[in-house]
Amino acid sequence: MGNITLNKVTKKFGDTEVIPPINLELSEGEFLVFVGPSGCGKSTLPRLIAGLEDVTSGVIEIDGRDATRIPPAKRGLAMVFQSYSLYPHMSVCRNIAFPLKMAGFARKEIDRRVDNAAKVLNLTDYLKRRPGQLSGGQRQRVAIGRAIVREPAAFLFDEPLSNLDAALRVNMRLEISELHRNLKTTMIYVTHDQIEAMTMADKIVVLNAGRIEQVGSPMDLYFHPRNLFVAGFIGSPKMNFIAGAEAAQHNAATFGVRPEHIALSREIGEWRGSVRVAEHLGSDTFLHVNVEDIGLLIVRTDGAFNFSYGDEVLLTPDPAKIHRFDKDGVTVT
Repeated sequence: MGNITLNKVTKKFGDTEVIPPINLELSEGEFLVFVGPSGCGKSTLPRLIAGLEDVTSGVIEIDGRDATRIPPAKRGLAMVFQSYSLYPHMSVCRNIAFPLKMAGFARKEIDRRVDNAAKVLNLTDYLKRRPGQLSGGQRQRVAIGRAIVREPAAFLFDEPLSNLDAALRVNMRLEISELHRNLKTTMIYVTHDQIEAMTMADKIVVLNAGRIEQVGSPMDLYFHPRNLFVAGFIGSPKMNFIAGAEAAQHNAATFGVRPEHIALSREIGEWRGSVRVAEHLGSDTFLHVNVEDIGLLIVRTDGAFNFSYGDEVLLTPDPAKIHRFDKDGVTVT
C-alpha cells in the first residue's frame, strides 16, 4: 500500500495557475522529497494529495483508486505539519491517541497503537507528560506519533523541522529516516532545505514555479542536473556558473563547476584570483575568490589550508567535472 499517482493534476487560485499540469508516480515504500524555492508549489502539492485543497483538474490515484474527490479523512493518509498543533492540556498519551478516539476506536486498540508508536519514537517514558514539559524535538515526535497510530498508506511531512534549531534538525532528520526504514511506509516530505532533501530522499522532485524541473535520486540530480536551475539549486555551496568567452571555449553558453571540483594552488593554475572571503569551517574551508573577467567563484578546500582576505591564488577547474548548458539553460550532453 502507498502507491500514489498524479495524472495531469493542476491547481488554480482564481485566474492564477500555481500548479500547471503535473504527472508524477510514487511507488510503495519510497521516500520522496519536494524541494524548491518559496512559491514553487511544494506545499500545495501534498495538500492536493491529502485532499486539503481541491484540484482544479486532473486525477489523483492512491493504490489504484481515484481519490480526487474523496474526503481527506478517507484517503488513508496522515499529514505532519510545521506546527506541532498539540493540545497543551492533554498528556502525550492522549495527544497521540486523539485521532483514534475521534474515529471511535476501541480502548484496547487505541492503547495498542499508542504503545507501539511510543516505542518506535522513544516516547514511552514521556507518555504521562504534557507538551509543555517536552523539548521541541520531543514535541515533533509526538506529532509524528499521532500520525503513526492511524497506520496510514503514506505520510506527508510539510516542512516539519523548520521550527527546530540546527542541532535538533540534524537529529530529527536521522530519526525520520530511521522511522522510514522501520515502517517501510511511503513518505512525502516537503522542504526548502536542499541538504535535507539530499540526505533523506530516495527520490527528489525539484519544483520551480509549479513545474517539475527534474525527478531523480539525490546523486543523479547532483551529478546529472537537467538544466541551470537544478544545477544551481542542488548542492551546497551552489555551483559556480561562468558565461562569456570562457564558456565559449567549452562550446557552451554557460558552463558550471562545483566548488569541490576546482583545484587550488599558490603556484600554478588556469585562473588567477584574489580571496575576498575565507569561511573556515574546520574540516573544510570555502573561499570566495574574485577572478578577473569571470567574477566571484566559490572554492571548497581542505580546512588545513590557511588562506585569508587578499591572498593571491590560482584555480583550475576539473575538465571531467564541468557541466555545459546551452542558451536556453538546458544541459548539453
